[in-house]
Amino acid sequence: MSKITMATIKSFIRKNAGQIYIRNLRNFDGMVDGVRECDNKGWRLAGEGKFAENDHGVGGAWFVGRSGDYLQPLSESGFTGFHVYNCCGSFDIAVRA
Repeated sequence: MSKITMATIKSFIRKNAGQIYIRNLRNFDGMVDGVRECDNKGWRLAGEGKFAENDHGVGGAWFVGRSGDYLQPLSESGFTGFHVYNCCGSFDIAVRA
């Protein structure tokens, strides 16, 4: 498989708009000034994002940019997509396989 870049992720989001599922694993928590585990780690249909520059149209996702996002392929439990890890948390975005 070729290297996964932000262009790969953006293309995946464009091609699968409206069919993307998200699973948040860790989110930034301002009360502790750090990243904490999410209570509900289940898959859910991603809504529309509000911050085009940082969520690229996927509600619940947060990309920091400037080489701060670590991207890995994901294929499990009937879902195929990507795992994203950065200083603001980690999440999986995927479509049903």
